[in-house]
Amino acid sequence: MKQRRTLKILGFIFLVFLVWVSWTQGAEKNTVIKIATLAPDGSTWVKGFNQLNAEVMKKTENKVQFKIYAGGILGDERDMLRKMKIGQIQGAAITSAGLSSLFNEIDVLQIPFLFQTYEEIDAVLAKMDLFFRKGLEDRGYTFLGWSEGGFIYLMSTTPILTAGDLKKVKVWIWEESPMPKAILDEAGVSAIPLSIPDVLVALQTGLVDTVYTPPTGAISLQWFTRVKYMTNVPLSYLAGGIIINNDVFRQIPQATQSTIHESFGAYSNQLKNMTRKENQEAIQVMMKHGVKVVTPSKEQIEEFKKLSQKAMARYQGPQTFSKKVLDEVSLILENHRKGGKP
Repeated sequence: MKQRRTLKILGFIFLVFLVWVSWTQGAEKNTVIKIATLAPDGSTWVKGFNQLNAEVMKKTENKVQFKIYAGGILGDERDMLRKMKIGQIQGAAITSAGLSSLFNEIDVLQIPFLFQTYEEIDAVLAKMDLFFRKGLEDRGYTFLGWSEGGFIYLMSTTPILTAGDLKKVKVWIWEESPMPKAILDEAGVSAIPLSIPDVLVALQTGLVDTVYTPPTGAISLQWFTRVKYMTNVPLSYLAGGIIINNDVFRQIPQATQSTIHESFGAYSNQLKNMTRKENQEAIQVMMKHGVKVVTPSKEQIEEFKKLSQKAMARYQGPQTFSKKVLDEVSLILENHRKGGKP
C-alpha cells in the first residue's frame, strides 16, 4: 500500500516534470522580442533588420524571433524606454541620445566636432565598446550591437553660413537632446522642442524652418522636401544601438544568446557600411531635388567650433559624461591621429 502510494507520488511528479518541460520548450520556440524604432518602415535599417531577423530565426530554429515596430508608431525614444519598463515591448533601437539617458557616459559620443572621420569613430567604439556595454548591462539592458545615423548637418529654408544666421531662423530641437540645446542657448537661439514624428508637420506649417539630421534621415523622414539648403559642415555624429531588457534576454538559453550576439555583430558592420554609403547618395538625391549645399569659410567654421566649445565648457546636462571618459576618448583620438602610436 505504502509502495503504491509512493509510486503514485513519483508518477505525479514525473507528469508535472513532463508538462513543465513541454511548456518551457514551447515557450522557447515562440520567444518573440518586440523592438521599437524611429527608423521608417521601408528604410534600409528596417529592411536590414528584417533580414537579420530571418537569419536569427533560421539559426535558432524559430526559437527566437523579433517583431519590429518602425516609424515611431510607439512614440519617441522616451516612450519606447517607458514601454520597455512596463513590459509592453522588450527592446528598442535608439540613438545615442536615448542610450545616454540610460548610461550617461555614452553622451560623450554626441560632442559637436569631436570626430573628423568615420575611421576615428570606429577607433573610439572599438576601444570603448565593452565599457559602454557593461554600463548598460549594469542598468538592466543587454546591448546587441551598434548602428548609426552618420554625421549630422543643418538643413534650412534659408542659407546658414554663420552662427549669426542661426539667430534669424526657427530651429527645431529634439526634446531628448540637452546638448544641442546648450549650444543653441550659447548662440542666443530660441529653439523649438518637438518629438521627431512631429517635425515634418512643423516644417510644413512654418513652425520651424531649420532642422539637423544625417542626410539619410532627411530623406527617410521626408524633411528634405521642406528645406532648400544644407550647410556643409558635419556638426556631430549620430550613433545608435539596439538594446533588450536583461530579464528577457537571460531567459534565452546561453547557446542561443551567443548565436544572437554573433548575428547582430555581423549585421552591425554591414549596416554601418551601408549607412555611410547611403548618406553620400542621399546628398546627391537632395541636390537633384533642388536642395543647395552651402559651405562656410574656414573662419566661419571656426566660429561654429568656438561657440560649441564655450557651450560644452558650461554644459551640465542631465546626461553629462565624466571627465575621465572624455579624457579617455580624447586620448584614443589623439593616438589614432598620430597613426595609432601610443
